[in-house]
Amino acid sequence: MTNPSTEIALALSDRAPTREGVLRAASKMAALLPQTPLLPLDLPNGDTAWCKAENLQPVGAFKIRGAWHRLTDLTGDERARGVVAVSSGNHAQGVAWAAKRLGIKATIAMPADAPEVKLSATRSHGAEVVLYQRLTQSRDAIAAQICAASGAVLVHAYGDPWVIEGQGSTRIELAAQMECFAGGAPTRIVTPCGGGGLASGLALACPEAEIVPVEPEGWDDVARSLAAGHILHIGENPPRTACDALQTMATYPINFAVMAARGMNGLSVSEAEVRAAQRYAFERLHLVVEPGGAAALAALLAGKVTAGGRTAVILSGGNVDPATFATVITAG
Repeated sequence: MTNPSTEIALALSDRAPTREGVLRAASKMAALLPQTPLLPLDLPNGDTAWCKAENLQPVGAFKIRGAWHRLTDLTGDERARGVVAVSSGNHAQGVAWAAKRLGIKATIAMPADAPEVKLSATRSHGAEVVLYQRLTQSRDAIAAQICAASGAVLVHAYGDPWVIEGQGSTRIELAAQMECFAGGAPTRIVTPCGGGGLASGLALACPEAEIVPVEPEGWDDVARSLAAGHILHIGENPPRTACDALQTMATYPINFAVMAARGMNGLSVSEAEVRAAQRYAFERLHLVVEPGGAAALAALLAGKVTAGGRTAVILSGGNVDPATFATVITAG
């Protein structure tokens, strides 16, 4: 018998994401919200990277893009049945934000150890939150159970074609901004990576640029999967990480297919490197960036990827507990 998570993966693979879908999502975003800023950042080695500040979205993360694209494409019957999402907090807020504005009931399965700032923000948008244990319960199985009981539509955090297209709209804005300020479209985009929704969306939107996905050490299943040529899961007892937004047990076939086709090579960063990147963004750009949102910048600052050519880095989220962030930036 097929388990619920496999059934979800198979169902979500029925429709492939396309570049045309990315462009349609970008058009929706242009009509909905102002573009997030593109900021030049001088690196310690003298190079300049261009930072796309997705942490300044209304929900504090790029996840609003995929959520809006998915929910606005629901039929009337699907809207009436409601939506279900699984997320540690950023996708949760994106879905809750979009659902509230569209009058759709949203139920979100969130790990019990998600940051309180993300739990509170999701509830503040009117979503019902169902808690689960991250390492001992399958969030996909929980989502499948809720969908089966209610008839709601699953809006997966990364393994959904609409979500992938929506995240790819980030690059459409980025390219136009870099044409204006950097003299051309990006030649390399360094991005935080959890399940691969943003990385695969950027790949569809930007066929000419190198895409570099960055994960926390011990949670680098995407990098290992790309190197192995097939999907690998996180092993037992993975290490603790502050990058809660990047803690996914495995990517999905729909994401892996896009990333592998582009020949991506992933990187991983340490907790110390992530904290250093948070401090650097705060000191130089005056931005609050959460740990997972700073992973790509961490790779650049650690010299694991260069900023040669026209390199863009995605600052993907800024939802962090104030006290925790204060400790990080004062640790020096």
